[in-house]
Amino acid sequence: MKHILVPTDFSACADNALEFAIQSAKILPAQITLLHSFEVIDNIYTDYMGANREFNRTILDDAEMKLKKIKEETLAKEGLEIETCVSKDSLLAAIKETANTIKADLVIMGTQGAKGIIEKLWGSRTATAIQKSGLPIMAIPENYKWKKPQNILFASNQFEKDKKILNYIFELAGLYMANVQVAVFTDENKDNAATLLENERNLAEYASYLTETFHEKTLTSMHLYGDKFEDTLQDFVKENEMDMVIMITYQHKYWDRLFNPSATKKMSYHTHIPLLAIPIDFGA
Repeated sequence: MKHILVPTDFSACADNALEFAIQSAKILPAQITLLHSFEVIDNIYTDYMGANREFNRTILDDAEMKLKKIKEETLAKEGLEIETCVSKDSLLAAIKETANTIKADLVIMGTQGAKGIIEKLWGSRTATAIQKSGLPIMAIPENYKWKKPQNILFASNQFEKDKKILNYIFELAGLYMANVQVAVFTDENKDNAATLLENERNLAEYASYLTETFHEKTLTSMHLYGDKFEDTLQDFVKENEMDMVIMITYQHKYWDRLFNPSATKKMSYHTHIPLLAIPIDFGA
């Protein structure tokens, strides 16, 4: 865990994510690169008149000035040197390119959430990055206050055994010196008794596998029941004082993604604690 990428639009939400990254970087330890992206305005006529070039230059100068200020303040306040980067690409393209260039191990982004039809059809930029970037992304809620993670909930219904993903999870937990609890969810309305029993059996086997493979003596397991995954998970998180949720993201067909967003994507709107989303094909 050597390099963290933090996209920013200079909002309070993005500043909150940067604060989490800064405090995490001290613990891990890790280098931070702060990224701002804006898509340039491109039109043949106005380019000829010089209007676009002047407008884009103004935006670029303003962004560089703000990044320089953040860099200086971080060094003065936290004693931490951060790198800065400005991209003229879309946010998603900028994240992918910059992460590849600096070999980022983790992307930390702020999330404001969304509601209703906006959530269902469009989502937020953070949810889009979770879905399409192919990178581990940690979503930090807008009003979250930094706290070193001590209790991490790994929610999994697929009982993943990909060593690269699991190594990533338990290495991060080890660096934070946090306990890990693995959970499976059974839908009380949609799942039948056979599914419930299968989940019980698989969870016990999975917890034993994780304990033995990663020497996690403090690892515990929990079978969650409810009629809505996000609400059930949030209730458990609140009642058991979890500090972070980790979930694996999977690829879905276009229409499934549009009208049935993944559980991980939905959680990025509703979570009140950091949510780490790791793509199933990470590192493939």
